[in-house]
Amino acid sequence: MLNRVVLVGRLTKDPDLRYTPNGVAVANFTIAVNRPFSNQQGNRDADFINCVVWRRPAENLANYMKKGSMIGVDGRVQTRTFETKDGRTAFVTEIVADSVQFLETKGSSQNRDQQSSGFQQNQNQNRMNQNQNQNQNEEDPFKNNGEPIDISDDDLPF
Repeated sequence: MLNRVVLVGRLTKDPDLRYTPNGVAVANFTIAVNRPFSNQQGNRDADFINCVVWRRPAENLANYMKKGSMIGVDGRVQTRTFETKDGRTAFVTEIVADSVQFLETKGSSQNRDQQSSGFQQNQNQNRMNQNQNQNQNEEDPFKNNGEPIDISDDDLPF
């Protein structure tokens, strides 16, 4: 039998970090995962998937990622039941994450929301100017226009 799930999406809210009575960290979180097709209005719908991660990865997730952060989740589907306060049985289906990958650096989702910032635009322009200056100083590796180049067998890495 195979029970494997791989998801990429954005956190819908900050992860909820708690500790068991034995001191084991557990974080519950929900990620929004876009569907691979558009609806009738031409928009992409998303699925909101509940997940849980344990121990050190739970602490790392809560400490470094927040609402809007892009993450990757590798885990399995698990269904469990519990009794509610009013005595009813509740069923929960969630993804138990074996690992969570951070697909953005801390705060980059915040930067994404502020892309029109003048400071950021100036930094990008400065980087482009530096790259152009570096490229002008380097010799053009394609200047032979497709003609054979003279390379010794000793220069080849294989």
